[in-house]
Amino acid sequence: MDYKELNKALNQFGTYVVTQAQSNLKKEKIGDGPLYNSISYNLIQEKDAFLLEFLMEVYGQFQDKGVKGADPSLVKNGKQKAPNSPYSYRSKMPPMEPLRNWAKNKNIRFRNAKGQYARGSYQTIGYWLQKRIFAQGLKPTMFFTKPFQKAFASLPDKILEQFAIDVENQLTLGIKQ
Repeated sequence: MDYKELNKALNQFGTYVVTQAQSNLKKEKIGDGPLYNSISYNLIQEKDAFLLEFLMEVYGQFQDKGVKGADPSLVKNGKQKAPNSPYSYRSKMPPMEPLRNWAKNKNIRFRNAKGQYARGSYQTIGYWLQKRIFAQGLKPTMFFTKPFQKAFASLPDKILEQFAIDVENQLTLGIKQ
C-alpha cells in the first residue's frame, strides 16, 4: 500500500520539531553553532512501518534536560539549577576547552566592582565556568522537548486523518482499474 499522505504528515511533524527546536536555541541564546546545525530527522519507511528518529549533537540532550550540579554550596550563593534532571555531575567536571572557546568567541571578560575590565585570561574564565557548572549544574532549556510534545499532542489525529486518505485513495484507485 502507498502511504503518501501519512509520509507527508510525518515529514511535516519532523520538519516542525526541527525548525522549532532551532528557533528555541536562538531564543535561549545558545546560538547557531554545531548543535543548531546538527538537529535533523530521518524518516524511514519499511513495508508497513515507519521509523522517525531525531538527531543532534550528544550534548544537546544535556542542554535540553539540564544537568544536576554536584554541590551548589561549592560556589558563593550557589543553587541547584536542574534538581529533576536525569543527568548529574558527580566527580567529573565538564570539559574546560569548549567553555574557554565559548568565552573567547563571545568575548566574555571579567569585570571589577567599578565595571572596568579586570585581569583574567580566557583560560581563567573557562576554569571559573567549569567550576560553577560542576557545582550548580545546567538549567534545562527544553529547546527540543517543548516543540516535540506540542507537535506530538496533535500527531495521532493527523496520522489517522492521513491514513484514512491513503486508504480512500487506494480504494478509489482499485475501483478505477
